[in-house]
Amino acid sequence: MKNMNTLVVGMIGVGGFGGYRRERMRETGLFQIAAVCDRNQEALAKAASEEGALPYTDFEAMLGHPGLEAVVITTGADSHAKLSIAAMHRGLHVFVEKPLCTSVAEIAALRQAARETGKVVGLGHKHCASEPWLLLAKRYIEEGLLGTVVCFEDNSSHSGGLEIQAGDWRGLASSNPGGMLFQCGVHELHALAFLFGAPVSVQAMMRYNANPNTETADVANVHLRYSGGLVGTLNCYHVTPYIHEFRIFGTKGALYFDTHLKKGWFQERKRNEVESRVPLDIPETSPDHDRANLVSWFEGIRSNTPVYPGLEDGIQAVLPVFAAEISDKERREINVS
Repeated sequence: MKNMNTLVVGMIGVGGFGGYRRERMRETGLFQIAAVCDRNQEALAKAASEEGALPYTDFEAMLGHPGLEAVVITTGADSHAKLSIAAMHRGLHVFVEKPLCTSVAEIAALRQAARETGKVVGLGHKHCASEPWLLLAKRYIEEGLLGTVVCFEDNSSHSGGLEIQAGDWRGLASSNPGGMLFQCGVHELHALAFLFGAPVSVQAMMRYNANPNTETADVANVHLRYSGGLVGTLNCYHVTPYIHEFRIFGTKGALYFDTHLKKGWFQERKRNEVESRVPLDIPETSPDHDRANLVSWFEGIRSNTPVYPGLEDGIQAVLPVFAAEISDKERREINVS
């Protein structure tokens, strides 16, 4: 008989970030990892021992594990769609890491599989609704404390792109479209969707030659346009010092965040003077935040409640990336749909 208090899952990609995801799953007490799959034999043996799970080297074979209800996919983005679709058609729910997929064609295939099978898809994106600085920003916007929000500036960058060697998947256009915009920009696009909804169009400029070993963009400057008139920039650099900063500008004031350090400031607009910035009191992030996406997925399966982040949230995060690449190549504004 099915235990409604736990979900029996199989997992592919159990080392590296997969180890982090397994820890979060254990913390919830909601999951029994019964089967694990990985091509790295050392990681596979370690995960099988830690979880008391049966090891597999073949994903299709793991999908047939007795009693399996769902799979957790923690592999590279270029395999996310293929593995997710295979699992759904075997009658299994899916939790897949971000970025969701690598092409518009894969988006269509994922939507079709979810529609045909009725399986619940959860995403490894952050649970924005439990992120204190995002909730604070949303409150300032919704309560009119910023006046009319006219624009924003978002930057998510680090120098990891300089370490990519020729042949590494991170430097291949087919595996990592948009480069840093795909790897880190999707996190920002997910948060921006939480605050402002989906953009209607993008216009982008990219640089590809800072690291000659890669085919992907080292620098991406992306302009986003929203239906209500809001415009903003998302800048992602893979060859510079570490920076994660976000600024929102309104007719009454502005918000400034260092999203890595979880610090923020408010600057009230005044007349005929240079306004100072006042530090914001941002609550500590709850330990539950890092596992809230898993809990939402579990509840969506067991209680038929809305899942956040879900499939469409993952799609909203990658669509602007694909549009930005087209925009850079064609040097024009591209609609996002």
